[in-house]
Amino acid sequence: MNLKKKSVDICYRINPVLGFIAMFVTQDIVLRFFFSKKKIIKNNFSIPKNSSIILAPTHRSRWDGLILTMAMGRRITKKDCRFMVTKSEMRGIQGWFLKRLGCFSIDQLSPSLSKLRYAINLIEKGEQLVVFPEGKINKNGKKLVLKEGLYRLARLATKKTNSIFVIPIGIAYSKTNPNLGDTFCLSFGKPILMNDNLDLPIEVFNASLYEKMNNAEKIALKNVGR
Repeated sequence: MNLKKKSVDICYRINPVLGFIAMFVTQDIVLRFFFSKKKIIKNNFSIPKNSSIILAPTHRSRWDGLILTMAMGRRITKKDCRFMVTKSEMRGIQGWFLKRLGCFSIDQLSPSLSKLRYAINLIEKGEQLVVFPEGKINKNGKKLVLKEGLYRLARLATKKTNSIFVIPIGIAYSKTNPNLGDTFCLSFGKPILMNDNLDLPIEVFNASLYEKMNNAEKIALKNVGR
């Protein structure tokens, strides 16, 4: 992982006013009225106590972030979801809002030291970091080689904290391109204790993570009739 030394502008705190408005609009209005049915499959999942959490969901739609926040956001866990997103999503007006809602981007091929430290600090402080391991929206669920960023970041963070869980998540919709009145389902996979997997090669860890994400997604797909 080639690290760049350069200054970056990172918004370290979520704007409380924008955060409240965004939560109300997305969860109480948009998700409530756009989708006819909303399902959360826990599969005996329980939030790890006194541990840092990295959420690793499948990425099938731009709706994924809103759904993940509904399932694991402040109203459920008392913590915000801090999303690691692509550079393109952080541009313009959208980027201005996302930045103030706790989102940030990292170039996985050449991350800057400041943003890498920022991500590690979030993990160390027990925040919920969200990383889409597939690296992009994969609408049809075709098998992709998972990016290496999550594993490398988590390994670095284990030097700061002794308990980091990676939580595989599958998200599915009743249609590939969700329409008004459709159904979505989010399914939790079995958490992976990162500190027990530090000696695994990246390829082996990513293969295990992919399998858990894929199994969780199969459950979600079944529950939306696909």
